[in-house]
Amino acid sequence: MIGIESLATRSFRVITALVLVTWLVLPMIPLAIWSFARGWYFPNLLPTQWSLAAWEYALSDTAGILDSLLLSIGISFAAMMLAILIGVPAGRALGLYKFRGKEYIELLILAPTIVPGIAVVLGVHSVFIWLGLTNTVPGVILVHLIPTLPYMTLVMAGIFSNYDPSFEEQARSLGASGIKTFWYVTLPAILPGIIVGGMFAFLVSWSQYILTLVIGGGRVITLPLLLFNFATSGRNDITGAIAMIYILPGILILLFTARHLTGRSGIGGIGQI
Repeated sequence: MIGIESLATRSFRVITALVLVTWLVLPMIPLAIWSFARGWYFPNLLPTQWSLAAWEYALSDTAGILDSLLLSIGISFAAMMLAILIGVPAGRALGLYKFRGKEYIELLILAPTIVPGIAVVLGVHSVFIWLGLTNTVPGVILVHLIPTLPYMTLVMAGIFSNYDPSFEEQARSLGASGIKTFWYVTLPAILPGIIVGGMFAFLVSWSQYILTLVIGGGRVITLPLLLFNFATSGRNDITGAIAMIYILPGILILLFTARHLTGRSGIGGIGQI
């Protein structure tokens, strides 16, 4: 009986994985074909001519696509690290403690995900002008915290809601310092949550277009901006090549974090993510 249940569970996981892969891969197939097509016209099922011109342009030094790729990675990584630094202590406070007005703070944290991004960025634009952060990379990084920080904070709040702080108390009673307690006790327990929340923050920052366009003022050219420009210009071949480059970090992050989405943390009291 146990063997049958185990086989059914494995079959369900395999089917779920296949459905997920199919769901993710199918929309990418036309883009991949376009990136190698010289011309693809209806009603042809496949292009009549093939070419590497789009990839040669995308990978050339003159196109600026690789520079935008590196800039996008740097901005998203910086936004992710800031979201972790702020989101971990904020999530601990929300997950472990009960205090007056907690539900209002949670609503405030969720507000950027509820309010349309264009409304949020127009509201903070004048503030960024006054601070001299418009048309700068630091300004873009900071504005990316608006959509990324809620994800990081809520993930960590969920982690800490099942966290048992008595492990820290035991370590301190045995003579461990605050730093050693965090490094050897707290961090291993919450690390899966940090990884998953951080990767979500990276992907959310990676996909930002409106926030980058308004605060960057067209001077901070990230990959989403280039992708949109070529998509609206009718260059489907170059759009396909850029799109393939654009989705690569997401695929790598999905593969990297897959084991943490259902894995158990280092301390049993935390449970599953």
